[in-house]
Amino acid sequence: MFRRVWRWPALLATCALLTATAWSPAATAVAGAKASAAPVLDWSRVATQSIVAGGRPPASSEVLMGIVHIAIADTVAGLGYGRPYVAAVRPDRQASAASAVATAAYDVLKARVPAAGLDVTYADYLADVPDGKAKTRGITLGRAVAAAVLAWRAGDGFNTSVAYVQRQPGPGVWEPTAATPQVDLVLTQVRPLTLRSRAQFRPDGPVAVTSKQYARDVAEVAALGRKDSTTRTAVQTETAMFWSEHTAQQWSRALVRLATERHLSLSEAARMLALVHVTTGDALIACWDAKYHYRFWRPVHAIQRADTDGNPRTTADPTWQPLLGANHPDYPSGHACFTAATTRALESFFHTSRLKLSIDSQVTGTTRHYDKLSAIRHDVREARILSGLHFRHAMHDGDQLGTNVANWTTHRFR
Repeated sequence: MFRRVWRWPALLATCALLTATAWSPAATAVAGAKASAAPVLDWSRVATQSIVAGGRPPASSEVLMGIVHIAIADTVAGLGYGRPYVAAVRPDRQASAASAVATAAYDVLKARVPAAGLDVTYADYLADVPDGKAKTRGITLGRAVAAAVLAWRAGDGFNTSVAYVQRQPGPGVWEPTAATPQVDLVLTQVRPLTLRSRAQFRPDGPVAVTSKQYARDVAEVAALGRKDSTTRTAVQTETAMFWSEHTAQQWSRALVRLATERHLSLSEAARMLALVHVTTGDALIACWDAKYHYRFWRPVHAIQRADTDGNPRTTADPTWQPLLGANHPDYPSGHACFTAATTRALESFFHTSRLKLSIDSQVTGTTRHYDKLSAIRHDVREARILSGLHFRHAMHDGDQLGTNVANWTTHRFR
């Protein structure tokens, strides 16, 4: 039976945290917080690989990650560990957690983002689960949850064809910066996971191009974000490149590592990952709604065409090029929306902003270790200016938008 359950369960289980061991096919399911988080972490990794391999940009990837992780969390609830987010099915405490979680994640991924090798991954995973009633019941449970989640998301707009119509070019008006399709334009039509509407927290908009603040923002990014900048230091360049990896992929690794290091149980890992991915997915839907509503130009055109903006404090540089590029509007920053929503959701789950978190980058091959979530937000804000991608105002308002969405989501859906 399916019914929408619009509430979030308590974010931390009351039972004690025990070390999550590597999943063994021969292991039998145990109750409560002693259950290993391995199936949840295994299929979180598979989801990331499948979604990113499908070519989705970071924002839409994170929305899809939210959908998959709702299915995973509701399957764990169906095993008797807590309440569901969306899919309320009859609990089956005798079902195998491994086969249940694998089946729910597989069915949702197969329907929404079919990827090469997914069938083989699922078959191999199930082959290592001991045959018997527990395995069969787990498959049945996972399939029921996946069907409910897919029904909930039917017609959510992801398959909508959205035509891009260029606004009349002029000062402040975004124009595509690459010949490739406009990034994640479809998100302007996608139904949120929890928000009442895409525009629920729409920010006030970019500052006027004739203002002093705008001129300061232009001067800052012109100096620091230029591809061949002599102002930006080597350390700052590394910061810019560190945060240039596919965001959903980079954060997914960090979250799985965090769950392992914190020894989260099956239930705790499922709820933490669902809370973060759902919150961030909605923040990015809201962010892209604002991007294509305001359609504010990127620094590359703002600096090259500064002689058209009517601001006597700016100076045009037709040769200016950014360190990095992105083919979607400047305001607000998607990376700032993403990071603020993710860190605020983590703060809500763990009840602290002083959280040790390690994040690595496949672009730079380095790892950064943080003791406070605010430090991550600071690094990202600076990185996108150093990349030549965003004005500071876009970073500030993106951070605030992600925070607003996270505050609403984590308080309303506990």
